[in-house]
Amino acid sequence: MVWVRLVVLGLLSLAIPLQASEPPNPTAGPPPLDTGSLSFPWSRLRLPGYIVPLHYHLVLHPNLTTLSYTGTVRIELRVENNTNWVVLHSNRLRITWATVLDQNLAPLSDRALPVLHHPTHEQAAVFSPKILSCGQKYFLFLEFEAELEEGFYGFYKSSYRTSSGETRILASTHFEPTSARTAFPCFDEPSFKANYTISIRRSPAHTALSNMPVKTVVLDDVLVEDRFTASVRMSSYLVAFIVCDFSSVSETTASGVKVSVYAAPDKLQQTHYALKAAVKLLEFYEEYFNINYPLPKQDLVAIPDFQSGAMENWGLITFRETSLLYDPATSTGSDRLWVTKVIAHELAHQWFGNLVTMEWWNDIWLNEGFANYMEYISVEATYPELQVEDYLLNTCFAAISQDSLNSSRPISSAAESPTQIKEMFDTMSYNKGACVLHMLRQYMTDKVFQSGIVRYLRRYIYGNARNQDLWDINTPSTVHLHIKKMTNCLSNICSIFMCFLNSHLDLTTMMNTWILQKGVPLVTVARQGSRLLLKQERYLWHIPLTYRTDSSPSIHRHLLTTPTDSVEVGEEVGWVKVNVDMAGYYLVHYDGSGWDVLTQLLKDNHTALSYMDRTHLIHNAFQLTTAGRLSINKALDLIGYLQSESHTVPLLEGLAHLEAFYRMVERIDIPDITQNLRVGVIDGQTWSDKGSVSERRLRSELLSLACHLEHRPCMEQAKHRFTRWLDSNSTLRLPADVTETVYSIGAQEDRGWEALLNTYTRSLSETHKDKILSALASSQDTNKLHRLLELGLEGHVIRTQDLDSVIVMVARNPRGHHLAWSYVQKHWSTLVEKFQLGSFSIRNIIIGTTAQFSSTEELSEVRVFFESIRKQGSQLRVMQVAMDNIQKNILWLQRNLGTLRSWLDQGIV
Repeated sequence: MVWVRLVVLGLLSLAIPLQASEPPNPTAGPPPLDTGSLSFPWSRLRLPGYIVPLHYHLVLHPNLTTLSYTGTVRIELRVENNTNWVVLHSNRLRITWATVLDQNLAPLSDRALPVLHHPTHEQAAVFSPKILSCGQKYFLFLEFEAELEEGFYGFYKSSYRTSSGETRILASTHFEPTSARTAFPCFDEPSFKANYTISIRRSPAHTALSNMPVKTVVLDDVLVEDRFTASVRMSSYLVAFIVCDFSSVSETTASGVKVSVYAAPDKLQQTHYALKAAVKLLEFYEEYFNINYPLPKQDLVAIPDFQSGAMENWGLITFRETSLLYDPATSTGSDRLWVTKVIAHELAHQWFGNLVTMEWWNDIWLNEGFANYMEYISVEATYPELQVEDYLLNTCFAAISQDSLNSSRPISSAAESPTQIKEMFDTMSYNKGACVLHMLRQYMTDKVFQSGIVRYLRRYIYGNARNQDLWDINTPSTVHLHIKKMTNCLSNICSIFMCFLNSHLDLTTMMNTWILQKGVPLVTVARQGSRLLLKQERYLWHIPLTYRTDSSPSIHRHLLTTPTDSVEVGEEVGWVKVNVDMAGYYLVHYDGSGWDVLTQLLKDNHTALSYMDRTHLIHNAFQLTTAGRLSINKALDLIGYLQSESHTVPLLEGLAHLEAFYRMVERIDIPDITQNLRVGVIDGQTWSDKGSVSERRLRSELLSLACHLEHRPCMEQAKHRFTRWLDSNSTLRLPADVTETVYSIGAQEDRGWEALLNTYTRSLSETHKDKILSALASSQDTNKLHRLLELGLEGHVIRTQDLDSVIVMVARNPRGHHLAWSYVQKHWSTLVEKFQLGSFSIRNIIIGTTAQFSSTEELSEVRVFFESIRKQGSQLRVMQVAMDNIQKNILWLQRNLGTLRSWLDQGIV
């Protein structure tokens, strides 16, 4: 009878979806095989490669009342070495039944099979008394149960409040990088790609979503089952499912893909912009990659509780609400750009990451670097009015800032444990990866770059790739073969390819200097007669150097592959600007009189250089000042021309450095400096939402800084507008670009602070709530700042997802920086429990609360705390980053404080 039961169980599990409404009771037959003589058969963090999953049949029944769920999974396996063991991932799951069936559906044992666990490695092992033979297929069947997770990973609980005050529960997933194993037993590594057929049982009052389209079957009066079609081959971290009561809007692309945007019903009106953007961007990518989107539908869902910006689950992308929802009444131009960029990023992943996936997490930049760069290519093409190209420089500046620290890492770095893997999702993978790709595109030309990535996607479609594979696909022999296979090769495109081939160098050698080495190159240039002398340090890179001179509008190119070199520029040349429009990822130092010549050029005729070149010069100068390679007075003299600058991007860059100086000296209370810092372009700003995205961003930044500096006209205007808003019972609509500044001034008084907190609890716009939160954190009352921190930790009024932002906002306030740091030390264990080691939130908290420390005493305090949590946080690279930042601040003040004081005393700004 037991044998018959197991056969029936196997047959039932093979019928997808599972037809039995109740899982069989594993205690009904003989007890499981004895595990006393067995020990866990595997000692490594990564799974053995001799068991390969082919197809998962997953059935889940979540209960949103008890916040738990049951499930079954039947995994079709291919065995590549004789073994008695199936080792896979399982973390915090209770596996209640395990059996193995052969390919003829016959069970290999008349008892439940033993399951051993290795909690540290998050693995489970199922023992089969009969050997699983090499070359054969088997079916592993498991029953399991678990609670919905409380955090932001795995299959977790979320909730939202309706406009009437009712709290509603939903369940959603976030598996990247290593949390699929907390939702169901699986082979949770990116190279174990398989097909997934998923069924979800739910109440008729809810909706279930997953990667693929669905067919719903009514099981009884209280239960329905959503049966999703089989997926394409994909990695476990891309699996997703949601049970909710959301509403949606939909539209179909030109190629027939149904695109839907889901949100809480009260926020449905905020989904329309995202829908239009998603359709337009999806159509762009299909044309750019020349590969159709492979699924019949693409859902985008705004999740109320979400730690990161978004997650690219195939066919079911999940977002933080601020990254998907757009409310024209409360969202700024920058908010619109952000939503567009995030959607562009996640849709790019449907090809880079989903269609072709990195083989292991050390090469996560193949996913994130490409998606980050494709944001700029796609948004520039589809929404030119957003001027996204203005923001690419900021992406590279952020990378250079971190890459200049000793604690930096190569883009491709070793990572084994889940914590190490989480830390790979950082500035190096995203920003530096994007900037190196931008440099490669400029070097190879647009057409050759595009053709190369299309070849890469086609070669590894539905598979996995390594860093090396990207360069191999662009070797001369591969490109020649590709050209021969082109049936309609236009002559101009072919000539571009051949031109590239004729000058082609070994891409592997070149790109390995950028991917496998940490740091940013410093190229020193000096004039010697008619030649420009070049020197690179600290390592040796292959640098695609570009430069422009006053004698010709042409861009000159030179590949610098040796420590020193020189190029002919001509005796008649007056000035040379190296790294044109910052197409390359490297810093430039102009030796001798080079900086003086460029400073004079900006003063006399700044439009002789492009706005990108002007912005790059400003960044370069201050970065070299931080590194001790250029005196600060040289950098300050350079930005003296900003009084004549009309373009927003260089103005914003200069402003950012002045504000950073102000924030640092404000913390240590040097009034003679802070009182002298004034920016002349402030008085020309209007209190409106008019202008381009860049102009609107400049307005927001300038007015915010002006009021923070207690600039009287700014203060009076903000107070007047806040009083009107307050008297209207919070119903007056303020211009979105100045809302945060107005709120920040109003938050300095008790009545205003309380009114803002009350508005925060009622607002249905998350972007509006973010502006309120920033204003609340600007209060000079430390009791109010402490209250904010408590509300964030408690997690009801302020969602836990925003706690890291609250801590960082408080830390940026001079009255709150020590308060925030003390709070982090006191509640460290709770923060780690909420956000997980290695997560973006933990990195944000550590960097944000220490970023402006600038004394040896503060450095010592931080080091002592990090030592006290060494056992828990010893793997965290971010701790060394934090200490490097503090040391950098200490050196900066020692070198530059006196010069900065003298410069400001002259009233230059």
